[in-house]
Amino acid sequence: MGITRRIIFPTVRIFLWAVIAVALVKIAFAGADVTTATDPLRPTAEIVEAHVAATTGTITNKVTVKAAVVADAATPVRATLAGTVTKLLAKGGQQVDAGTAILLITLETPVDPTVTTDAETGVQTVTANKPKIKTETIKVPHAGTLALPTLKDQVVSVGDVIATVSPGTMSVSGTLTPDQQYRLLGAPADAEVTLKGGPAPFTCTNLRIGAAAAATDTTQVAGTTGQSASGVVTCAIPAGAVAFPGLGADLAITNGTAENAVVVPVTSVQGSVQNGNVWVVQPDGTSASKPVTLGLTDGETVQIVEGLALGDQILQFIPVGDGGKPDCSNPATFDPTVCAG
Repeated sequence: MGITRRIIFPTVRIFLWAVIAVALVKIAFAGADVTTATDPLRPTAEIVEAHVAATTGTITNKVTVKAAVVADAATPVRATLAGTVTKLLAKGGQQVDAGTAILLITLETPVDPTVTTDAETGVQTVTANKPKIKTETIKVPHAGTLALPTLKDQVVSVGDVIATVSPGTMSVSGTLTPDQQYRLLGAPADAEVTLKGGPAPFTCTNLRIGAAAAATDTTQVAGTTGQSASGVVTCAIPAGAVAFPGLGADLAITNGTAENAVVVPVTSVQGSVQNGNVWVVQPDGTSASKPVTLGLTDGETVQIVEGLALGDQILQFIPVGDGGKPDCSNPATFDPTVCAG
């Protein structure tokens, strides 16, 4: 072992350094071989556009909205006559039925005195007349808990809020993205509610869709990729269902089902509502735009009502740069991947 360390290893090291030195001298004086093949460089890769065939399937347009339980707002009760509150017929905090009278408003209108003249003496006699009195009994529009801040002898004007009635009911409410709102055109009157940590799913009724509340900054919808809110959906919780304001919920709205429908991926279609465009693969391998009529969508596939036949080959993805940016205000060209960002 001593001979190996003292003689063999140093000899090998000297030999390696000699080889490196010779190589460096050759490169310095002869140059490195940088010659290339005589054949010109040609690309060896080819970009192939993915194709997909129109197939049949069952498609269900089911939109699930992240929502929350809210107490239904109190209904204001307004004065329908300008005058003075002359009588209170109910008390604040009282449970009232629809049509319950809560107060009386009286309006006194002065009547000019009657002046008579004696024909013989010419003396005039002035007789005071009683004022013209009009009364209005104010009633609540529906049952609930009455809040009555108005006082007796208070002067009110037409339209003044003189009381409120809290219905004591609750609803499930959530915000909608533009693509969800388009998918809920002609929505049904009920939906399925699943409360977080609550009872089994149940059906809510009187489903309503309205515009989103105006805000100084853009409100984003929970559970979406940065999409802004364009609408609000509300559905009434039935009596007997145990819920609490602020409780989280999933609101599942089924807006139609189609069986044995011609379907394609949503990525293949420009537009998402009513009308759209697909790119049909031609015999020579090129593609051509073709208008189609759209039906239901589940967010991943879309029904083609007219314009494609079963088995037709189309591009799986819309050609980049074709047609420019779609008109986001037009349902026929609305594209959630572009418009809802």
